[in-house]
Amino acid sequence: MALRRPRRLRVKPIAGFSVNRLIPNILTLLALCAGMTAIRLALLGRFEPAVASVIVAGVLDGIDGRIARLLKGTSTFGAELDSLSDFVSFGVAPATLLYVWTMDGLHGIGWALALLFTVCSALRLARFNTQLGSDLPSYATNFFTGVPAPAGAGLVMLPMIVYFATGADVFRSPILNGVVLALVAALMVSRVPTYSFKSFRIRREFVLPMLLLLAAMAAFLTTEPWITLLIVGGLYIGSIPFSIRSYGRLRRASAPPIFPNLFS
Repeated sequence: MALRRPRRLRVKPIAGFSVNRLIPNILTLLALCAGMTAIRLALLGRFEPAVASVIVAGVLDGIDGRIARLLKGTSTFGAELDSLSDFVSFGVAPATLLYVWTMDGLHGIGWALALLFTVCSALRLARFNTQLGSDLPSYATNFFTGVPAPAGAGLVMLPMIVYFATGADVFRSPILNGVVLALVAALMVSRVPTYSFKSFRIRREFVLPMLLLLAAMAAFLTTEPWITLLIVGGLYIGSIPFSIRSYGRLRRASAPPIFPNLFS
């Protein structure tokens, strides 16, 4: 008489999202919490930790999308959640921070400029969302249209960062900060092409130097955070003319010839 093998119990997978798909959304929520924390710290007059909270939100925003693509956890829900988090962390939080720090010295004008920045941030994010499902030309895939909201938040806080690094009272002037607010708001809703580092690839021979550079930047962030952030902001501003030139060159190269060769 042949012995029967015992049947193996088959456990059916539980329907729902895997933990891996939740990780990007968790990071997005952490970025949102960092932005809200920045607002609270600003209202308490703790401006340096408030700026640091916005920077932390920017770091989390920079990695959540990449992790989502790596774990194949991208979704429409995640994209909408990321956009709402960006509006709070990089639209509302910097404007509130600057108004409490110095812009209230201009009274109604200061509040109007803070509102202008927040409104332009919302318009920038709305335009970005409408471009997600559209087919962009090949030369435009590596560029943003206008300054993205996280970069705009960093640029608009540069006078604060300079003040923290140097202590010079001129950088706390509400007029200077109002001009910076207006300029950055205009850049966010402009058609200026800026580099998108989402598809940035590093050649194999440059991987080790890039890791060493990132390690050095992390070390300087712990010892001289404000000077390091100033250097990063200056490098980003310096990249804008190069992005405009690169975008124009790629656009001209992809354009059809005005006088095609009729005898080919």
